[in-house]
Amino acid sequence: MLTFTTTTNGLKNTVLSLERQQNGLESIDKPQEDILLEPFRYLCANPGKDIRSKMIEAFDAWLQVPKEDLKVITKVIEMLHSASLLIDDVEDDSVLRRGVPAAHHIYGVPQTINCANYVYFVALSELTKLNKPKMIDIYTEELINLHRGQGMELFWRDTLTCPTEKEFLDMVNDKTGGLLRLAVKLMQEASQSTVDYTGLVSKIGIHFQVRDDYMNLQSKQYADNKGFCEDLTEGKFSFPIIHSIRTDPSNRQLLNILKQRSNSVELKQFALQLLEKTNTFAYCRRFLSVLEKEARNEIASLGGNKMLERILDALSVKEEENDAILFSSI
Repeated sequence: MLTFTTTTNGLKNTVLSLERQQNGLESIDKPQEDILLEPFRYLCANPGKDIRSKMIEAFDAWLQVPKEDLKVITKVIEMLHSASLLIDDVEDDSVLRRGVPAAHHIYGVPQTINCANYVYFVALSELTKLNKPKMIDIYTEELINLHRGQGMELFWRDTLTCPTEKEFLDMVNDKTGGLLRLAVKLMQEASQSTVDYTGLVSKIGIHFQVRDDYMNLQSKQYADNKGFCEDLTEGKFSFPIIHSIRTDPSNRQLLNILKQRSNSVELKQFALQLLEKTNTFAYCRRFLSVLEKEARNEIASLGGNKMLERILDALSVKEEENDAILFSSI
């Protein structure tokens, strides 16, 4: 994130002011900046799994991006990810994020939304420092994709419209895959390499989201951090829920449970029983296993990448696991 400092040195103040103008930002003092960024910094004080930074580091084994460029790209992606979580929690009315109250419950919805939008543009300003115009096009394209994906997910939830599996995966490719793809595209633009890794990173993005949906309903760690089966309370059409509803469309019980947006543990436990009856969790594990194998084969065909393979090891969900409460490996 950008931090602005004051000084009694007139020359330094002038240079700082010029830098702000060149970055497209109006002059702002530190107390104001602290106020604007408070929800963002609150979220960042409770760090997540940091999977995106690890992914950037892994792809850099191939791309060998100049260190200063990589530093800026990593910062931009971290800022965008955290800002998008602030917005997600508002739109989902989430109670918890990473085991603590979601930012909008502390700072209010208006300030949290303004903060997240502010960070989007501060991140863009950071990117302009690299003086690579193509990066701005990449940034804009993937943020458009991200909002398209988020918009469709909200539409399905709020109109109680169950998408097809293909529609869901297309949405994930826009939303979750978009941020990972943005990172790799920016790295490719800064690299001397001509190899295109976006197909692989999109595949990993889909795996990541489907696994997240699965763990939301099966992981004790997820329950501790976000609440028990939070996706059911949100009314979200996640990958497991879509599979179960479409496997037995004559049974509208799960659809009606989603409609309730209930916090009832008993009702959510009943929903899990419905998912088990349609063998949904086993289907999710098979899907993840196939996708993981495809990603590993692609990594091997690109020359191998031990760091990326270790990330997949950590994300791996074994096909033979029982439909019991699982513990996330990261």
